[in-house]
Formats: sequence, structure tokens, C-alpha cells
Amino acid sequence: MITRQRLAAGVCTLLAALTAGIAFPAGAVADETTATAPKVELVLDVSGSMRARDIDGESRMSAAKQAFNEVLDATPEEVQLGIRTLGANYPGDDRKTGCKDTAQLYPVGTLDRTEAKTAVATLTPTGWTPIGPALLKAADDLDGGEGTKRIVLISDGEDTCAPLDPCEVAREIAAKGIGLTIDTLGLVPNVKMRQQLSCIAEATGGTYSSVEHKDELTDRVNQLVDRAADPVVVPQAVEGADACAKAPTVKSGLFTDRDEFGQHRWYRVDVAPGQELRTSVSVAADRAVNRDYGVLLRAVTVRGREIVRGEAAGNGRTDVISTGLRYPKPESDDEDAAAEVVCLEVSHSFSAASGVKTTPGLPLELTVDVVDGPGQADDVASFGLGRGWWLLGALILTGFLAGVLWGWISRWRVAVWRTN
Repeated sequence: MITRQRLAAGVCTLLAALTAGIAFPAGAVADETTATAPKVELVLDVSGSMRARDIDGESRMSAAKQAFNEVLDATPEEVQLGIRTLGANYPGDDRKTGCKDTAQLYPVGTLDRTEAKTAVATLTPTGWTPIGPALLKAADDLDGGEGTKRIVLISDGEDTCAPLDPCEVAREIAAKGIGLTIDTLGLVPNVKMRQQLSCIAEATGGTYSSVEHKDELTDRVNQLVDRAADPVVVPQAVEGADACAKAPTVKSGLFTDRDEFGQHRWYRVDVAPGQELRTSVSVAADRAVNRDYGVLLRAVTVRGREIVRGEAAGNGRTDVISTGLRYPKPESDDEDAAAEVVCLEVSHSFSAASGVKTTPGLPLELTVDVVDGPGQADDVASFGLGRGWWLLGALILTGFLAGVLWGWISRWRVAVWRTN
């Protein structure tokens, strides 16, 4: 016999089960959304030099705080945002301690604007300028997830914690292939600072900007945060081999690798009959290199016969050099014909300037696109040129008939005129 107590318990259990069934999918969607959300970390220099009053009559720190408040108000809802400081906590003279002075002021996540503004308001210019250590920690802060990742570094001076070169740190971050971009902003015109911040940005495909006014700082940081919300294709890390036989097989997509000076990188692509391979490569000069350079991209059979190549060369200063190629694979009468293995070889002729490190290799970005071919010769003849011939024939016939008609009308008019 079912008692009231048992009935009530059963109803409660059923309601709990239904509630759980409804809640779990919603949670799964939330987790998926969070996993793909773009992430941004603002890294702010709070070293002692930020006390200087040379930005619109205010201190650099005051201008940065005002810019941060406005940026926090304008941050898109979908952006996971965090704030990290460098030089904010240790006021002493011990270099070893000062170069560890970096802390996360606000964790990367869903933005609570009031809480973030309160944290920024507490900042006071204090210590050293450990840019390199701060970038390493910021990269860890942004770890995880499949969305875009961006660091926006705002500083008024060069790093004071060598030999940990922040430019080398940026190259190491780029070499991991995690799709993290570092944008840098310099608050005052300074040659050494500009060179260092430019190098950091270029190593990861980011941008450097020099700002001298509050509104410029606000506008630029807003642009960079908004840019993080734009959908982008994140390159996949791949490690090319020194020979085609050992090379990894890649499919359509965007890939990133490192190509050392004098090195040849090989990759394999399967191209089926009737498909076309379209590929391009870009090599970035992320350090000082000599003035003459070039890049070569070759498509080769597994037996070493060159199919097609793309190459580019230049001289003087450059940031990136690119080239590409296309290879259409003809259709086969054999329906079971296997795909052809095409070997892609990438090499460049950049050479390191005196005193410049040769490792890691230069950043390489490879784009591979295998698409259905444009059609075979008979298809083109029957569809493309065939239509063209029919149109040409129709135009000729129309012109002929128009000419005969006009001639007949002209003769008739002349005959009528003579009769009158």
C-alpha cells in the first residue's frame, strides 16, 4: 500500500531528477561558452617612474587608472578579462626581490566592473619593472580554453630585470603555438623602450603603439580589448621534419612552426584526383637580420620531382615575407584512384645579424587549403567555353540577319524614292 509519505517522497525524487536533467545541459552549455570565450589580461607597469606628471598635466599612473576605468565600462560581456601588475608591491632596492614583483590584481574571468575598478584604485607607483617575469605569469593566467588570448602590456620604460630579456620571453610564448598575442603601449617617447616593446609585439604578431595623451590611451586599449572578441583562426602548432619521409601530414588549416636559419622544413598533404592544393607560407623576422632575404615554398612528389614552386625575395628591413602556390590534381578515370602525397618544402634565406641569437627559429605560418578542383577540360569545354561558343554563334547569326534586313529595307527605300 502506498502511503502519503511514500508518495510525497516519490514526487520529490521525480522533481529532483527532472530539475537535474534540466540543469545539467544548461551547465554544459555554460561550460562550452566559457571554454571558447576570448581572454584578455591587461598588464600594467606600476613601477616608481609612473609617478612622473607628464601626461596632460597628470601622473602616468593617474592617466592609466582613468583609462582602465573607461575600458572596464566598455568591455564586451563575452570577454573574460583579468588585470596583472608589475612593480606594484616591493619598494626596496634588492634587485632579486624587485624582479619577482608581479601579481594578479584581478583574475581572468567574467568581469565584475565594480570589483575591478576598486582593485585598480588601490594602485600606487612603487618599484621595479620586471616585464619578462610579468609576461610569463600572464601567459599562465590565460592558459586553457579554445578562445583567443591577448595580453595588453602598458609600460613607461624598458625592463630592469635583465638578463631575462622580455623579447626572448615573447618569442618563447609564440613558439608554444598557443595563439597568444601581445600588444604593447608605451606611455612616453623613448627609443630604448620603443625598441623593446616593438620587439615583444612583433614576436607574437601583436602591435606597438606610443601614446602621450589620456584619450589616446583609453581609445587604444579599448580597440585591443574589442579586437579580442573578434573571431579569429588560431594556428595549430606543427613541427615540420628535415625530410619528406619523416614529415607530418597536415590537412586544410592554419599552422605555426619555427624555421631556423639555413633549415628546410617539410610537410605532407594528401591531394585526391580532382582536388586542388592551395598553400602559402609567411616567415616573420622577429629579430635583427641582414638586409638580403628570401623565402621558398616547393611542392614536390615523394620521389623528389618538383611540381610547382612559389618564391619571394627582398632587401632592407622587413617584418614578414610571404609566398604561395597552387597545384590542381587532374581527375582520374579510375574511381578508386588513391590520393597523391604532395611534399611541401619551406626554406628561407634570412641570416642573423652580428650578435643576434639564432634560436629559436623564425616564426613560420603555413596555410593549407585542399578544395575541389575547378573542373576538367571537357567540363570546361561543355560548360564554360561551350556556352561561349553558343553565345558567339548566336551573336554572329543575329548580326547576319540584322545586316540582311537592313540591306533589304535600304534597297526598298531607294526603290520607293526613285519611283516618286
